[in-house]
Amino acid sequence: MNGTPDPLPADAPKVDDTPFLEANETAKSRYGRFNLAVVGGTGVGKSSLINAVFGRDLAKVGKGLPVTRGADYYHDDSLGIWDLEGFEIGSTTSPADTLRTNLATIAKRPAVEQISVVWYCVLSKADRLTPPDIAMIRELDAAGLPVILVLTKVDWSKNPVTGKRNPPKDVEDFTSWLEEPVDADGNHIELPIQRVILTSTRDRNGRGSGHGLGELVAETLTLSPEDEKDAFRIAQRLNLPWKREMARPVIAAAATAAAAAAAVPIPVADAVALAPIQMTMMGRIAAIYDLELKTMMSASALAQLGVQISGQALARSFLKLIPGAGSAIGASIAFALTAAMGEGWVRLCEGIHTGKIDADKISETWGAYAPNFVDVIRRAAGQKMSGA
Repeated sequence: MNGTPDPLPADAPKVDDTPFLEANETAKSRYGRFNLAVVGGTGVGKSSLINAVFGRDLAKVGKGLPVTRGADYYHDDSLGIWDLEGFEIGSTTSPADTLRTNLATIAKRPAVEQISVVWYCVLSKADRLTPPDIAMIRELDAAGLPVILVLTKVDWSKNPVTGKRNPPKDVEDFTSWLEEPVDADGNHIELPIQRVILTSTRDRNGRGSGHGLGELVAETLTLSPEDEKDAFRIAQRLNLPWKREMARPVIAAAATAAAAAAAVPIPVADAVALAPIQMTMMGRIAAIYDLELKTMMSASALAQLGVQISGQALARSFLKLIPGAGSAIGASIAFALTAAMGEGWVRLCEGIHTGKIDADKISETWGAYAPNFVDVIRRAAGQKMSGA
């Protein structure tokens, strides 16, 4: 007896998916788009880095917009990528001049396309930055953009005893130089970067999930404007706890709204009245996990999912297990059902987000994430003790 929702009878009221779709669109609009500029030459590993952090190929983020020579813009709802040309040997135009022109062009673009943070990517095997690299970094700083210098394709070695990973000695030396750069005569070089972060997207055998990416993600969030931090939390795919933290207030608000709706107990037959609250919660959480369920699922499948996991289905399943509950839903049960459903929906969204669950099989999979009896009773008891 785990409290998995029972199937509804054939004549059960339909659940309108409009609250889900509207809440999803509103949430995406509210969170906005995070725009990252990635600078680096051919072969430096920009595409691999973007794919590892955001789960998107650089040239397949969404709509491509070739703005000008040396600057391409790709975006979807939550993420925009400015792919800026790095220093290329044999270039007849000064990279700094080209970059300055491109930054001026970007500055005239709509606010939703403006750069928040720059990753300046350099192969870790290089032992120094070139003068053009230094000039380009200074141009970025002059434009008021925070720059993270990302050393790519680091060939880490792992200590068999401590498990600690270390870069090669030449990369350590390069990193030390970057932190206190000097010229051949020992004179200090002005290099306006915020951090140097060593990364790899695969291990030395071409497998695994790389190293240093979590540090890169954390530093990028730190440098992001306050009003764009949530957009970055949504766009990135490495730090799931960030998304859970964003989802909790959404669940709490929906549970509170459900309790208010059931302040006067609702008959089970009318429990579908809770569905709009719960569908709104689902839509907002789906936006946090950057899920396009509207395109992943058909409209009928989405509506059927709403029937399966909200309102009446949950009420029927749990009321028969609660001694003395009768045939109506009170505030504490409405609160508990909605909160438990929200937590289950978060886990399901995480599974889809990480590729562990096929979106086409959500309806069959939901049973494994549905609220269980013990959890609902615990939440209901807690709600009563709180005086709600």
